[in-house]
Amino acid sequence: MNRFSGQIVMVTGASRGIGRATAERFAAEGAHLALLSNDRAELEQTARDFADLGYTVLPLCVDISIPQQVDHAIDQAISLLGRIDILINNAGIAWEEAFLDITDHNWQQILNVNLNGMFYVSQRVSRHMVKQQSGCILNMASTNGLVGEEKYAHYNASKGGVVLLTKTMALELGRYNIRVNAVCPGYIQTPLTESIDDSEFMDNYIRNKIPLGRLGKTEDVAGVFAFLASQDATFITGESIVVDGGQLAF
Repeated sequence: MNRFSGQIVMVTGASRGIGRATAERFAAEGAHLALLSNDRAELEQTARDFADLGYTVLPLCVDISIPQQVDHAIDQAISLLGRIDILINNAGIAWEEAFLDITDHNWQQILNVNLNGMFYVSQRVSRHMVKQQSGCILNMASTNGLVGEEKYAHYNASKGGVVLLTKTMALELGRYNIRVNAVCPGYIQTPLTESIDDSEFMDNYIRNKIPLGRLGKTEDVAGVFAFLASQDATFITGESIVVDGGQLAF
């Protein structure tokens, strides 16, 4: 399939995990890529790997929590690629920390990347999409934005904010033919989760909380992003799609 042939897709947090899998899925279906990451070495390796596969890639090293860097990256993308048709706001960070122990610094760090950074990128890209009178923005939320989880107050708050930001963007941008949706993964096996949890924890989690009996894969989330950006979803906006193997069905 070439559902996205010739379209320009910008992906934040694109050098690893869900971001990389999502970028690869869109490229495999014909898209040209603008890849954003704050890890230059990983970003350059991803760009080389994708170029070897014949994909068109523009790597942009940027810290999305800094508005000036976001402005510069988007200006570069528009200048070199001409437009942005689809934005995947994937970048995010998380770690486990008891509510009573969260420092001001740690609270701000997670909110700055997961919510503020998403706002900066979305607002700047949306201004270009308004001129185009078309676009699709997909935000990475989480089941943690819909239900609470102990020791993740800062992460939960950031993802809850993403859910409501998504709805409000959908309300305001729909008149410009711009759709905005969120994806809410459950437990997806990525380098981020592997750095937090050991194999025993993962096994117990699967056994007790996931009806489908396995952890999610990055490809599971990438497929939902691709569906929401496709012509099959042109009447879907303002939604938060859960991808969790049935966990929230309990």
